[in-house]
Amino acid sequence: MTELAALHAAALRLHDNLGGAEAERLMRSVLRPLADATAADPTAADTTAAPATAAPATIPGPGLDGSDASPSLTELAREATRLRVRDGGPPQLLEATAALQALACAAAEPDDGDALAGELRALQDGLEPCIEVAPDGPYLVTNVDELRDHLGCALPTRPQMALCRCGASASEPFCDGSHVEAGFRDEKSPDRVPDRRDAYVGQQVTILDNRGICQHAGFCSARLPSVFDAGGEPFVHPSGGRMDEIIRAVRDCPSGALGYAIDGVEAREDTDHHHRRPPAIEVTRDGPYRITGGIALREPGGGHDPEPGGEPRSEPVARAQGASEEHYALCRCGQSQNKPFCSGMHWYVEFHDPVPDPEQRPTVFEWAGGFPALLRMTRLFYEKRVPEDPLLAPLFADMSADHPERVAAWLGEVFGGPPAYSGGYGGYPRMLSQHLGRNLTEEKRARWVTLLLQSAREAGLPNDAEFASAFRSYLEWGSRLAVENSQTGAAPPEHMPMPHWDWTTGAGPPGSRISALAPPEPAADAEVRLPAGDEPVSFEAHIKPLFRERDRSSMRFAFDLWSYDEVREHAEEIHARVANGSMPCDMRWPAEYVAALRRWIEEGSPR
Repeated sequence: MTELAALHAAALRLHDNLGGAEAERLMRSVLRPLADATAADPTAADTTAAPATAAPATIPGPGLDGSDASPSLTELAREATRLRVRDGGPPQLLEATAALQALACAAAEPDDGDALAGELRALQDGLEPCIEVAPDGPYLVTNVDELRDHLGCALPTRPQMALCRCGASASEPFCDGSHVEAGFRDEKSPDRVPDRRDAYVGQQVTILDNRGICQHAGFCSARLPSVFDAGGEPFVHPSGGRMDEIIRAVRDCPSGALGYAIDGVEAREDTDHHHRRPPAIEVTRDGPYRITGGIALREPGGGHDPEPGGEPRSEPVARAQGASEEHYALCRCGQSQNKPFCSGMHWYVEFHDPVPDPEQRPTVFEWAGGFPALLRMTRLFYEKRVPEDPLLAPLFADMSADHPERVAAWLGEVFGGPPAYSGGYGGYPRMLSQHLGRNLTEEKRARWVTLLLQSAREAGLPNDAEFASAFRSYLEWGSRLAVENSQTGAAPPEHMPMPHWDWTTGAGPPGSRISALAPPEPAADAEVRLPAGDEPVSFEAHIKPLFRERDRSSMRFAFDLWSYDEVREHAEEIHARVANGSMPCDMRWPAEYVAALRRWIEEGSPR
């Protein structure tokens, strides 16, 4: 019996010991593809491969360790990964490996699941990041660690993944085997837009366009309609806009349909962002996968030579004229006329992701459109609005190349998104360091707010009254704080928590924050008396005196540290902050203070 057939037989025995959703997933995404692969393998003639729906007990064969025992999900995932790495394997093996990795990591305890994912990544470490297109099946993704939703939030990844492309999976964006029941076929339509690249010569730049690979995202026509006329003919008017605006629109084209040339030389390196973008997949809302970072797109079944770093055996998927290999869009609705590439059919077939729970109110971050929307805004602001403004241009003349990304990450975290700024750049202390000693003026602050709001409108952020109110209120509050902190002699607290802005809360009432320009005043704080070893801990006697007036004032925007009810409600959060030193903002609590608060929590938070 071949190793592939043995893996199939072992998975069948495991299925007999599972139940519910795990057994169903194993049947649809592991047993079915392994049965197909085994039946098609000429070297497996010494075994009779049963269909995926056969009763597990009817399939003989040794276990992975040579016994008849049922293996675990972890053992199956390891073995499938070893076979996938060593032999490359047919696409059915990759599909089964992806499902086994996902099932095994999900079934483990969190720490064990993370350790297993790391072990599987190490096994696959020598394989190049790539996407293989399974015939009439999913996208088989190898070693792509960055998978994000339409808000820019990270989705869980495994070293081997199978992404749905039939549009019917109940586990979007991951494949659950629904393409078989749906009868998905991956032929290109004879009615698709022809593959033809046109050149439109303008005064400063030549625009290159291939309508055959356009995904109709509207990034170009919505933002620069004087150049890109969605309803007209010709589509492109190459002298209808400024050169920098045209280049920005071309670089933002997610499908790679657009390019540009100067003096007859195509600027492919600039268009492809080679120097900036890591391999990544974005799952757009109700639309395609957007691929960036030059992830190879390959025909199925090749794998790699077994030597470390071996060359791929399969051929690249054929591309249209002028298509980018750095960024492209892959169909997710299953209806594209130009599979595997998106042709915009998701608009016409009204493909939709599951509707969010109406009872769960979106955060300001989600309502804004997430990180991609905020990044569009900050890029427009720093690439277009700032350079043309004589007041702000000198202020940002030496900003780092990733400044728009950093500001978008800060705003995203402030408005309820993931902690991208805290985790990637250093949180509040880093932001504070960028303003110290700059002596910003009210005039510059007001111009900054005005132009950022203008960029928000140009980037297509929501324009409803509720969002505008929340968004502008933070910009006004935060920019005034930046001016204050930037003055000579300012002494702002260095370890304030990140501000968090939602639809109802903001900065708190006037006077709730200690000014960076206020002279230091001795505080008449209550005397701290820690409880003896056998003495019950009391809020009034032992906990409340730990919080000074300065601490109370600096945190009033979030909760009142002198209120028993509010400290009890937020006790774990407060303990985490004082334990890691992020609160109070001007010092670190002694260990005995932290221990007293912990005792109070564990003793039931007595008044």
